[in-house]
Amino acid sequence: MVDRDAMARGREIFDPIAERQCELRGVDIGRMFGTEGLRVRGKVYAFIVHNGSLVVKLPEERIGEIVDEGVAAPMIMRGRPLREWAEVPLDAGADRWQSLIDEARAFVDEITP
Repeated sequence: MVDRDAMARGREIFDPIAERQCELRGVDIGRMFGTEGLRVRGKVYAFIVHNGSLVVKLPEERIGEIVDEGVAAPMIMRGRPLREWAEVPLDAGADRWQSLIDEARAFVDEITP
């Protein structure tokens, strides 16, 4: 179920970051998991989910680190954690979201031909 208030709060943080990201070479907005997300050369690296949380793609080891730090939780899809995706709650704040989005872009840029 979509929490429209939380989604709006998530968009308030995400949209300005996304605008700046889209100024970078190879970055645009595309669809993933029923929402729009940031892509580098067609590969999604960050988006907002139904509860307003940010989802980012990072190396599996890095996901473990931010989960252990309490910054994020593994993204769960159909009851299973996705090994290279983390869900970062709204209360992590805009600065943390910005740094994780930057990190996700760099990671996906590196692994995308």
